[in-house]
Amino acid sequence: MITKEQVNSFIEKIPPEPKVLNETFALLRIGELLKAAKVAENDLALKAYLKNIVNKPIYGFKNEVSDISQIFGILGVSLSQQNVYNYMISLLSPKKWTLFKLNSHLFYELQANLSKKWQIILEHLNIENKEIYAAVSLLPASIIVTEALFNQKIDDVNLLRSTKALDYNTILVRLCGIDLFDICEQIAKKWEMDENIYKIVQAASGVKPSDDEKINMLAKWMHLLLFYELSNPHFIEAGLNDFVDFQIDYISDIYDEFSSLMEIE
Repeated sequence: MITKEQVNSFIEKIPPEPKVLNETFALLRIGELLKAAKVAENDLALKAYLKNIVNKPIYGFKNEVSDISQIFGILGVSLSQQNVYNYMISLLSPKKWTLFKLNSHLFYELQANLSKKWQIILEHLNIENKEIYAAVSLLPASIIVTEALFNQKIDDVNLLRSTKALDYNTILVRLCGIDLFDICEQIAKKWEMDENIYKIVQAASGVKPSDDEKINMLAKWMHLLLFYELSNPHFIEAGLNDFVDFQIDYISDIYDEFSSLMEIE
């Protein structure tokens, strides 16, 4: 059993928002893209990350985009803020993955895909709330934390996987007493994100629906998006398709609409 203290100890290692990120966020929250870009220029790692993300094929740019002000201008306020959160999540990423067959390239691709498709979903639903855009950035964080925690009990994890065919979320509950979505909530609280963000992510588990109709509907879209993206052959090979149990009954009322939006045949 991985103790609560061990879990909390790892969560506490999550980098807090340094000065540059705090200033960048403050300016993005009031829509000052140019000023935010000027501040972000001072963080070379952030600049490199944003350049890497925005030039992923999913964004569809023919020519490389490298200037931060141009990147923020292309992304807009909501996506710029979301991708700065993604950057903070990436700071947790291990140099070498053990449980999941991932590397930095694949992990950044996952972040980019989830972010872009979550944007498509929110635009489809006519939702402009910047904080809600940020909600999807927490999902990859649970993958990183699960990797770190399971590495402490890798033999137990492999035994449970081989003998009982349990998904990783169920194993996490058995070994740690928390699930993937609890981890997202802890990170959201540490970064003082809006309460509705972690309520959406918690409900996206598919087994902890919210009483709030709007939160629950967004959570259904997020639940579907997570499984749609993790069904990518690269992520199946990485072992991410066994991350959590798909709750088909939970999302049945929006499945056709989601399939049409994502152009699933």
